[in-house]
Amino acid sequence: MLRALGVVRVRGLEPAQVALRRRRHGPNRLREATRRSAWRVLVAQFESVIVLLLAAAAVLSLVFARPLEAVAIGAVIVLNAAIGFATEIRAVRSMEALRRLGRVQATVRRAGRVQRVPAEALVPGDVLLLEGGDVVPADARAVAASKLQADESALTGESNPVRKGLAPVAADAPLAERTCLLFKGSAVSRGSGEAVVVATGMNTELGRISALVEGAGEEPTPLERRLETLGRRLVLVTLALAAAVAASGWLGGRELLLVVQTAIALAVAAVPEGLPIVATVALARGMWRMARRHALIERLAAVETLGSTSVILTDKTGTLTENRMTVTEVLVPGARFRVTGTGLATRGAFQSAENAPGDREAREQLHQALRVAVLCNNAALVPGPEDGEASAVGEPTEVALLVAGAKAGLHREALLAEWPELREEAFDPDTKQMATLHRAAEGVWVAVKGAPERVLAGCQRVAHAGGTRDLDAAERDRWLARNEELGAQGLRVLAVAARTTASSDAPPYQELTFLGLLGLLDPPRPGVREALAACRRAGIRVVMVTGDQAATARHVASAVGLLDPRQAEPHAVIEGHAIRAPDQLSPPETERLLAARVIARASPEQKLHLLALHQRHGAVVAMTGDGVNDAPALKAADIGVAMGRRGTQVAREAADMVLEDDELVTIVAAVEQGRVIFSNLRRFVVYLLSCNASEIGVVAVAFLAGAPLPILPLQILFLNLVTDVFPALALGVGEGDPGVMERPPRPHREPLLASRHWTVVAVHALTMMLAVLGSLAIATHGLGAEPARAVTLSFLTLAFAQLWHVFNMRSAASRGLRNELTRNPWLWGALALCSVLLLAAVYVPILARVLSVVDPGPEGWALVAAASLTPLALGQILRSARPQAA
Repeated sequence: MLRALGVVRVRGLEPAQVALRRRRHGPNRLREATRRSAWRVLVAQFESVIVLLLAAAAVLSLVFARPLEAVAIGAVIVLNAAIGFATEIRAVRSMEALRRLGRVQATVRRAGRVQRVPAEALVPGDVLLLEGGDVVPADARAVAASKLQADESALTGESNPVRKGLAPVAADAPLAERTCLLFKGSAVSRGSGEAVVVATGMNTELGRISALVEGAGEEPTPLERRLETLGRRLVLVTLALAAAVAASGWLGGRELLLVVQTAIALAVAAVPEGLPIVATVALARGMWRMARRHALIERLAAVETLGSTSVILTDKTGTLTENRMTVTEVLVPGARFRVTGTGLATRGAFQSAENAPGDREAREQLHQALRVAVLCNNAALVPGPEDGEASAVGEPTEVALLVAGAKAGLHREALLAEWPELREEAFDPDTKQMATLHRAAEGVWVAVKGAPERVLAGCQRVAHAGGTRDLDAAERDRWLARNEELGAQGLRVLAVAARTTASSDAPPYQELTFLGLLGLLDPPRPGVREALAACRRAGIRVVMVTGDQAATARHVASAVGLLDPRQAEPHAVIEGHAIRAPDQLSPPETERLLAARVIARASPEQKLHLLALHQRHGAVVAMTGDGVNDAPALKAADIGVAMGRRGTQVAREAADMVLEDDELVTIVAAVEQGRVIFSNLRRFVVYLLSCNASEIGVVAVAFLAGAPLPILPLQILFLNLVTDVFPALALGVGEGDPGVMERPPRPHREPLLASRHWTVVAVHALTMMLAVLGSLAIATHGLGAEPARAVTLSFLTLAFAQLWHVFNMRSAASRGLRNELTRNPWLWGALALCSVLLLAAVYVPILARVLSVVDPGPEGWALVAAASLTPLALGQILRSARPQAA
């Protein structure tokens, strides 16, 4: 296959070959069938029940010979659709752009160098390097494999991983039996290997299947379903209310035209036209804010859940620490070396613990240990400029080992030329070890690295100056104690061992000679301590779950402020072997696990059990993960959080959110933004409903009292378009309450509007209704205004009362004059625009004629100002006297 594709495995394709094949085969991507067209977004603006109700009102206006009203209602429908289309198409394209930010990367060998490239840049003939957790980016033929298995369930329906090998299969073999091929979209579930790309894009098996399948639309999120349900219920209530009022008026002998006009006014008043628009924009803008903080939302439903997060199960490496591993200590039999230099700088020194150079035998043992670390490795290191940092591809721990080897003059390419690799025994999470087998003059040389307790268990001898000796139980215990000592200093510890055997088929983890321990430092990330403090204030419990040993985990937890070393907490750190399925735990065991702050030596299965335990006790859990074995826990978590830098693609696809920077700080920022988004949604829904309810109350009370309508249907439509959409949009995109993380998490099952919020809606609607009716009464009886002027005054009173009412939506803990609303520039812009439009409704002749509005005069404007500010004043008094969340 390599010959047929014109590629040499150890070099890969040359740049000229890549460019030529890219032009011939095109990008390695599938057709995007799910992209929403502009036409589909436009049509969706007319599919709402709300629009149907408005259309029915327009038809009724025509039936009763009121063409001006019918045309105006039709214009409102079109204008509402135009605003909705303009905002939603931008939001949809924004969300599509967000999804494109997290594109798949592939590790390839080109021109003899290992490099990371975008998966869509792959071409036939590229040599892929695959590890457990990678998503296969193209169809490829395996050319090297170590315990290589792939999950092909998405293609074949086979739930068990398929073992991959090099043996050819028949050309007509069923897809599930093509064991030498890896397919685009499948996942490497175990092992490692190399494969040469044979098909890309729509020419892959996945491409052929996708060509046969119609693109399906996305399912609405729970929040979107709640808003749709709320809109439908409002329509039903409105129809019932309109029918009841119309029936009572008809039975009371009122004129049929007035009865119908009132019913139309009620129907129009209850419809929150801005609800779908504002919800879409608020979600999109919130997601952009998260993206700017390096949190990519993969599923919209996660936005709602984020605000309810009460427990974060986070790993250590890269999230609480920097994930910039550096070998700082090397212990070999008879000597201990400190290593200078940090990061990817390949210049450094090995100093003995006493700062002396060390003898020749100790240096030889150091080189033996580092030789194993460099050869038993899958990373690649490209030397940088003199005194500068190198560039690397691979897992940070393995990169750190290559850097340490380079400091000692040991380079992987040169060592492989002397000890060619025969095969690799890939790292296994169960054995916590990895091995590579090499051709040597005396036979096959096996290099092993892994968890110290596992490596020592397979060792029978230990190196010493000039040879080896038996490793007895006492010396094994001494090395385990040294391992604990290094771990207590916060170092991640690896053991290295080797053996010589006659056959490459010999078991790699038996009869080993122990060579030493390597301690790697991964310093805490800046800002983690502050993020943990923010979580405590927000009522969020953070638990570190790591594969490291307990001593290392405890040290790091103390360094970042997760544990207080001054306090004795006997059950703060628990090892993973104590975790079982929740129904297998006794009450005391359950209590200890729920109280633990650090879980050490945790396996993926134990993570899943811990997650289920917290969920069973009512917690909403966000869990981080990076490996293929973390995928089940990420799927089971309420919020699965994958690591964007070091995470496997399998983990990313299982997660609800991807952290581009792998930082705990970013998780906390995303939780904060989730709370802000939900708070903004709730805020503008309360605002819209209280405004619409005030319109319903004004019309219904006036009609039932036998008074003229204080506000006409077209005026209501104008208000709903002006005072609903623009201020509500400003509320939806606001930065939110700065104190949102000073409160405990919102109960996950709490509805969008709880009973207390309906009370708030009713109280605010009542104050605005009384202000309007009072304005109408004063205009009629106090100022002696004619009907047209009196209706104008009540219309303007309601309009400006609704504009000022937006300031009643501040949070309970904020100040009256300096709060999240008064600091929102969008809100001031919306109020200015709406005020100009209301003035235009009075002083632009054509608009005034359509709306039946006249000049209110100086006295009228004074009345409008006083009456419209009254609900705001009452709202502020009520907010201070009885705080309630909006």
